[in-house]
Amino acid sequence: MTALAPQLRLATRRNGRRDGELMLVDRSARKWVPAGADAPTLQALLDDWAPLAAQVDEVVRRLDATGWAGALPFDAGQCMAPLPRAYQWADASVYRNHARLIYQWRREPIPAGYEEEPLVYQGGSDVMLGPQDDIVAVDEAHQIDLEAEIAVITGDVPLGASLEEARQAIALVVLLNDVSLRGLIPGELAKGFGFYQSKPATSFAPIAVTPAALGPAWRDGMPDLRVRIAINGEWFGEPHANTEAIFNFPQIIRHLARTRSLAAGSIVGAGTISNASPSAGSACITEARVRQILAGTPESALRPYLRDGDRVRIEAIVDEQDAVFGAIDQRVSVRPRH
Repeated sequence: MTALAPQLRLATRRNGRRDGELMLVDRSARKWVPAGADAPTLQALLDDWAPLAAQVDEVVRRLDATGWAGALPFDAGQCMAPLPRAYQWADASVYRNHARLIYQWRREPIPAGYEEEPLVYQGGSDVMLGPQDDIVAVDEAHQIDLEAEIAVITGDVPLGASLEEARQAIALVVLLNDVSLRGLIPGELAKGFGFYQSKPATSFAPIAVTPAALGPAWRDGMPDLRVRIAINGEWFGEPHANTEAIFNFPQIIRHLARTRSLAAGSIVGAGTISNASPSAGSACITEARVRQILAGTPESALRPYLRDGDRVRIEAIVDEQDAVFGAIDQRVSVRPRH
């Protein structure tokens, strides 16, 4: 834990502007107040994180002492993504079981050195979706898949950051749905230049929290919690986020900063959460399908990808308490373009 350990819960309210209005949220996620003129948006807070986070933490402590008198009711339906647009979105793949199953699906070997340095790619960060925004696709044939992940949002990270500098740069922890269009991935990767059309906008739970606000649930640079996923109201998976990961967030950030600095407001993901135990279910449909294939399930009986009108719910649970980040609760909307 750093000397500065603010216990903050932050969200962004729609106010007609691209970056919304930063909200301070109470521990019960039932009340909120504006963050104030010094931090009108989350990016403004991140740009001057050390002094402003300490100031905001003092405000929150005073609010805690008064029971958040005068606060407004918190409504996740008002929320945008915590960072509606970000300077960077870099996603890793640190869960052994996910790599094992996904590369089986691709019919490729796991990349050499997978456990020696993090595998990362850079995604689109210009449009981030809020917790109740639709997952919009143009064709069900693109094989719409969810991917439940944990990520962190950084302050400024210097070029060549040490592991300790990377750890101290972690400002916030978030929960997200990194939607994939599986039907487009093989063709894009075959070109040798990475994802683009196969990775549409990423969706976020409403509340971003500081590591200190997670308390004991922040351990060894990773969140020690379970992520519960439901599709159309039916349980789909509940993998543990700090199990079977080969790298933690400080190690991922250090890797990213090896040849470049990271600007405050960079989002860094750990990849689709995955546990080897079948009892944990899955955090993406492709994993569930590969498990079925390995068990001998015929093609016609495999779990379908998401379809128009389906609902996806993702939340992170600590000791059966209320969802730490609030819930992602989205409808799939297929809108063909002509």
